[in-house]
Amino acid sequence: MVLAKTEQTRAGAARCRIHAALCVLALMLCMVAVSFAAPRVACAKTTDIDAEADAAQQEVERTAAAYDEAVALVDELDAKIADNEQRIEQIEAALPEQQERSAQAMRFMYKFQQQVHALIDMVLGAGDLNSFLTTYEYLDHLHARNMAEIDELASLSNELDRTKATLADAKVEANQALDEASDALAAAQTAREDAQRRAQEQAEREAAERAAAEAAAAAAAQKQQDDERAAAEVDQETSQEFSESSSGASSGEQVSGGITTDDADWSLDKTAFVSEWANRIDAYLAGSPLAGQGTAFAEAAWNYGVDPRWSPAIAYTESSLGAACFLPHNAWGWGSSSWGSWEEAIDTHVRGLARGYGYTISEAAAKKYCPPNWQHWYNTTSAQMSYI
Repeated sequence: MVLAKTEQTRAGAARCRIHAALCVLALMLCMVAVSFAAPRVACAKTTDIDAEADAAQQEVERTAAAYDEAVALVDELDAKIADNEQRIEQIEAALPEQQERSAQAMRFMYKFQQQVHALIDMVLGAGDLNSFLTTYEYLDHLHARNMAEIDELASLSNELDRTKATLADAKVEANQALDEASDALAAAQTAREDAQRRAQEQAEREAAERAAAEAAAAAAAQKQQDDERAAAEVDQETSQEFSESSSGASSGEQVSGGITTDDADWSLDKTAFVSEWANRIDAYLAGSPLAGQGTAFAEAAWNYGVDPRWSPAIAYTESSLGAACFLPHNAWGWGSSSWGSWEEAIDTHVRGLARGYGYTISEAAAKKYCPPNWQHWYNTTSAQMSYI
C-alpha cells in the first residue's frame, strides 16, 4: 500500500516536471515568435546630427543648387518661348483679315476726304440742331471706326515685331542658360564622382586593414596554440577563448566584408538619376510605412551627393523602415528630432549623413553612428544596402 502511494507520488511529480518543462518551452517559443514578429526598434540614437559641411561637401551642395537654378531658368525661358511662338501664330493668323479690313477702311477714308466739301454742306444743310448733331455723330463714327481698323493693323504689326524680337532674345538667353546648366551639371557630376571615389578608396583601406589585423590575429593565435601544445600547460578551451578574443570585435561579432559598390552613375543628369533610383528604392520600401518615398530618397541623394542606398538601409536597421519610430517620422534614430512629413525627414537625414558621416557607410561612420554596437549596426546596414 505504501509502495503504491510512493509510486503514484513519483509519477505525479514527474508529470508536474514535464508539465512545467512544456510550459517553459511554450513560453520560450512565444518569446521567439514575438521577437521575430515585432518591428525592429532603434538600436542607436546618434547625437552627431549638426555637423558643418566641409569644403568638398559645400561644393556638392553648391553645384546641386546651381544646377537646379539653371534648369529652372531653362524651363522658364522655354515656357516664355512657347508663349511667344503661340502669340506670333495668333497674330499671323489674324493679320490677313485685319489687313483686308484696314484696306477697306483706307479706301473709305480716301473717299471720305475726297468728298469732304459735300459732307460739310450736308451737315450745314441740316434742318435743325438735332439733325445736325445726328449727322455729325454718324460721320464721326464712320471716321473713328475706319481709323480703328487701320490702328489695329498697325498695333498687330508692331506687336508681331516686338514678339519676334522678344522670342529671339529669349532663345539667346535660353541657349546661355542651357550652357550654364550643362556646366553646373558637369561640376555636380565631378563633385559626386570624387566623393564616390574617396568612399571606395576608404572602403578598400578598411578592408585591407581588417584583413591585415585578422591575419596578424590568426598568426598570433596559431603561435599561441603551438606554444601551448609544446608546453602542454593550457587546455583547449583557454586556447579557443584567446583565439576569439584576438578577433578585434569586442562584442564577439566579426565585421562583415566591405560594403559593395553603390553602382550610382553620377554621369546622368538629375532627372535620369532620380528616376532610376526612385524605382529601386520604392521596390525595397514596398509594404512599409516608407513605401512610395523612393523619389524623396533619390532627390536627397542627388542634392547632397551620397550613396542613395544608405539612408533607406539605416531606416531598416533603426526602425524596420519606419514601423517603430521613437519620434514622429524619425526612422533613423536621428537625435531627438521629429518632422511633419517623410519628405522633410528624409531630406534632413540625408543632408546630415553627407555632412557628418561621409558619402557612404564605413566602419568609422558606424562607430560614430552607433558606438555601443557598431559591428552589428555596420553588418546589418551594409547587408540591407546590398538589397537595394
